[in-house]
Amino acid sequence: MSESVGVARPVFEKVHDGRFVATELASGPWDRNAQIGGAPAGLLARAFERVPAPAGLTLARLTYDLIRPAPIGPVDVRVEVARAGRRVQLLEASMSTDGVEVVRARALRVHRASVEAPGSDAAAAPPAGPEAGHAGELPGLHRPRFATDANEVRFIAGGFGGGPATAWFRLTTALLGGEQATPIQRLAAAADFGAGLSSMLPRERYVFINVDLTVYLEREPVGEWFCLESVSRIASGGVGLAESVLFDERGRVGRATQALLIAPR
Repeated sequence: MSESVGVARPVFEKVHDGRFVATELASGPWDRNAQIGGAPAGLLARAFERVPAPAGLTLARLTYDLIRPAPIGPVDVRVEVARAGRRVQLLEASMSTDGVEVVRARALRVHRASVEAPGSDAAAAPPAGPEAGHAGELPGLHRPRFATDANEVRFIAGGFGGGPATAWFRLTTALLGGEQATPIQRLAAAADFGAGLSSMLPRERYVFINVDLTVYLEREPVGEWFCLESVSRIASGGVGLAESVLFDERGRVGRATQALLIAPR
């Protein structure tokens, strides 16, 4: 696989601290004027990473509530420490536009574990690597957009919209102009793909929009490529839920869940 090569346009451009512009590369599959969830997930992960952490603490959870469509265009990001502590730290962040909050997020840092459960390494082996995958089809009408023009996707099993599926994702452009995306930012951006990856419903007849994203991290991720083993379920009279096991090329990293809004078009 080739190394990441940046293109002229990033997913976000920085105006000043706290103010950014989402470019058309942040666009999602449903509306060319709205961001896909992975774009703000990556940018808010960056905001969390910039908050100093007490020694020994590591990121354990990222939670995003996608309150309203996040626009293509100017957005404001704020972050603060909601709970300080030596063993647990809770951070809160939000993305807003014209004073209206569109994404609310929390990050939980906890002290690193000093023991390891027997058999953990065997259970953490990754699927076949991205070099074993194939490109496949990514449905959607408008271009450019995040999935097809800011990412490279390599399917190991299944495909977009065909039920349970496994695929590797890699950002191929800068998340933020002038910066190299960190593994945490890359993983947060990729984790949002689970619902679309494993949907069982025809796109021309239904919308299936995730209204949140929660990522649990078992360890710090590494590298550029991240894999999702994803499955979606829809309870009769209930809601949809997408679940993804997350991997980097070293092995299992964690898990992501998404609640889905399911509705006829």
